[in-house]
Amino acid sequence: MNHYTQLTEIQRYQIYTMMKGSFTQSAIATELGVHKSTISRELSRNCGLRGYRPKQAHQLSLNRRCNNKPARVIESHWCEIERLLKLYWSPEQISHRLYDEQGYCISPEWIYHYIYRDKALGGQLYRYLRCQKKRKKRYGKYDKRGTLVNQTWIDERPDCVGTRQRIGDWEGDTIVGARHKGVLVSLVERKSRYTVLGHSRSKTMAEVGNQIIVRLNDLKGKVKTMTYDNGREFGDHDRIAKRLNTTIYFAHPYRSWERGTNENTNGLIRQFFPKSRSLINVSECEIQSTQDRLNHRPRKCLNYKTPHEVFYNSNQPLTVALNS
Repeated sequence: MNHYTQLTEIQRYQIYTMMKGSFTQSAIATELGVHKSTISRELSRNCGLRGYRPKQAHQLSLNRRCNNKPARVIESHWCEIERLLKLYWSPEQISHRLYDEQGYCISPEWIYHYIYRDKALGGQLYRYLRCQKKRKKRYGKYDKRGTLVNQTWIDERPDCVGTRQRIGDWEGDTIVGARHKGVLVSLVERKSRYTVLGHSRSKTMAEVGNQIIVRLNDLKGKVKTMTYDNGREFGDHDRIAKRLNTTIYFAHPYRSWERGTNENTNGLIRQFFPKSRSLINVSECEIQSTQDRLNHRPRKCLNYKTPHEVFYNSNQPLTVALNS
């Protein structure tokens, strides 16, 4: 009798039979092995207009149990989740930041379930997920690009860059628009994953170099090293290194994993600038908006902090503060 359990339908028929036999409530409780308050509560809550009837009593109990069961995720929480999905946060990012900041315990699996149920009903939430289709593996081709002069290979890069011990080690790449029209310059800091974007109408070394210098000039004090691939658009590396007071290294051909942070970031950027889109007419507003979404979105690899928080050593209650 130390632990309360719900009465079964059979026990309710026993109560009915013993009541007909003029058993007291205490005697009924003893016979059923429950506390006498259980019998008292049963008779007060589950009696109808015609007195206590076991079948009706059991149905009343079941109805009350269903009506009192709280929703696993309340409507206001789903509204918050939808708002964060539309900021291109992943279900895992949403789950952890809501738990850390507001105490909501909503698993990523439940959020995915909600998204795909919405899709089945004709909703559009699934469009905010990063992965929309299977990837096709790409194979390397014979390198016809030639070589750059005065390259310093990644083998000579300080060991601390590989361990992400400090802020200031960057990786750079370009993203080309459909039909080779327009270019985005993507720059990402290795430790914080803080991303800076630039736009160029062509992929010449002069224009790409200018974008790198302009975009990183205000962060010059936080640019210790940079690592690029072997594209000819980075042929102006000597001028970039001098203007930003940094050292530039180059990854080996066809070893994209040597710049894995940048490759992963390019995949994130493609969510906003898909391969089917020309990048000739990209506005500064679009550039800034994409940067903000990437830099103010929590990352699992950062223990669900944002790149902005790590890069600037700050802390923001994002699920409360962000309104767009």
